[in-house]
Amino acid sequence: MFSSPRTTPLPVSLPLPATPLADPPGERFELPSRPASVAAAREVVRHRLSGWGVPRDLIDTARLVISELVTNALLHTDSERIVCRIERRGFQVRIEVADQGPGIDPYAPRCCPADPDAEGGRGLLLLDAMATRWGVISPDQGAGCTVWAEIAP
Repeated sequence: MFSSPRTTPLPVSLPLPATPLADPPGERFELPSRPASVAAAREVVRHRLSGWGVPRDLIDTARLVISELVTNALLHTDSERIVCRIERRGFQVRIEVADQGPGIDPYAPRCCPADPDAEGGRGLLLLDAMATRWGVISPDQGAGCTVWAEIAP
């Protein structure tokens, strides 16, 4: 390699950038509306994100998020099936869970404190703590809604 007295030659190999070169496409999967689907969703997320090289702590958070979203769809809707979608966007993971419920009740309270002795009622508080951001997509017509969350390291 040629170098003049005033320059330093470049190294033969340069370090790779700290971002993934290409994101894999997302994955969509459907589950029947029954309690065993919560564990099934966690397993799909673990398997897929591990295969995509997502860090373990982010996988653990994604498994908690999908558990909460699928549980909410089971408890609060009369859906026959639940549709889930996961995708990696750089170092971020997006999770979506869609149900066939009645949609969002505009008169329902958006947040109320859970009874300290209650077994449930803290799901959206947990979601808010774990996700970088999250929200709800309600269709203009028809039933159902999609709750989504984005998580990052």
